[in-house]
Amino acid sequence: MILRAFSLVLLALIVICTPVQAQYRWVDKNGKVQFSDTPPPAGAKDVRKERAYAPSTGDSDAVPFAVARAQKDFPVTLYSSPVCKNPCDMARALLNKRGVPFAEISVWDEASQEKLKRVAGVTDEVPVLTVGRSVQKGFQAESYESLLDTAGYPGAGSVAPRTQAAPALPDGYTSPDPKPMAKPLEGAPAQKAGPYDPSGLTGPPPKQGRYGVPGELK
Repeated sequence: MILRAFSLVLLALIVICTPVQAQYRWVDKNGKVQFSDTPPPAGAKDVRKERAYAPSTGDSDAVPFAVARAQKDFPVTLYSSPVCKNPCDMARALLNKRGVPFAEISVWDEASQEKLKRVAGVTDEVPVLTVGRSVQKGFQAESYESLLDTAGYPGAGSVAPRTQAAPALPDGYTSPDPKPMAKPLEGAPAQKAGPYDPSGLTGPPPKQGRYGVPGELK
């Protein structure tokens, strides 16, 4: 009985303390920090090998160690809006491709506009990306990549991509009505033709050509 209990405790410790595969950190030839589970290529600089222990949860969506470490010091937030389509989609796709977890705030009412103003000094310009205390207004792929590199997030392809979708429409949100097309007033007199309007001009009827078709050239 005691031996069985000891075996169960030992098994639990093995499961809980299962080591995460070694993480390699290095600087590539372009000066960007990279992370991987395999040794870096030849010529890599400032190579570091780290090993972390994490509970085995069986969750396939668990955040990789390198990402979790960057996320702790430099959390990422994307400010978007329900009417922001292409730029916000591209910003979201870039973060997902690099496997970066991020919070997304939909800017649509006074409260969310005030929150965006405190962060970026604007109320109606999205997307806005914050990485730690750094702020990038508008979507610029190179600027986004640079902020994430500086924060230590792994490059695209180093970790599994994510599929985080756009947030659902906020409660109470109503789509803005499109501007109505201008219509003529009922009962308004028809516009008269101007002096250069050819619609009222008439001329002699065209003569028949050799094949009996009016207006045909002979």
